[in-house]
Amino acid sequence: MSKLDAFLAGERLDDVVFYLNDAYLDDDSRLRNVGTETDGGVRLILDGETGRSAFEAGTGMGAMEFAKTAMGAEGTIARSLDGGECPFSDDAGEDSDDHAVSFVFAFAEAQNEEVGGLYAEGDVVHAYARCACGESYSHKWIVGDRDD
Repeated sequence: MSKLDAFLAGERLDDVVFYLNDAYLDDDSRLRNVGTETDGGVRLILDGETGRSAFEAGTGMGAMEFAKTAMGAEGTIARSLDGGECPFSDDAGEDSDDHAVSFVFAFAEAQNEEVGGLYAEGDVVHAYARCACGESYSHKWIVGDRDD
């Protein structure tokens, strides 16, 4: 099982996922050596503290501060955590350069019946994306509920 599959299955609750579009990376970026190349960038799956540090180094902002700003808008982030659909695009599903995902930060939270709601139903993946248009958005889902 890949690290991504394990993360999406709720088996890596202490890890975070950090994706950076190629536009953010130099060809010789150190992140390319520790991450997995995707069609449009690099995805890293790291322990929480290391991942938050890598996110800050790669984007210039704190991971949790970014997450708080992205919570203001709901969008769709790919299950693979390396793409998405910007809710600020005029065309739903548009994947132009103007609305390509610049970066994604994601973590999973264990089921917590005391909190209720979505959290009572199972482990929850929290994903936050920054679009090339400058807007940020979020998406969360219960582990195992998405097959796309």
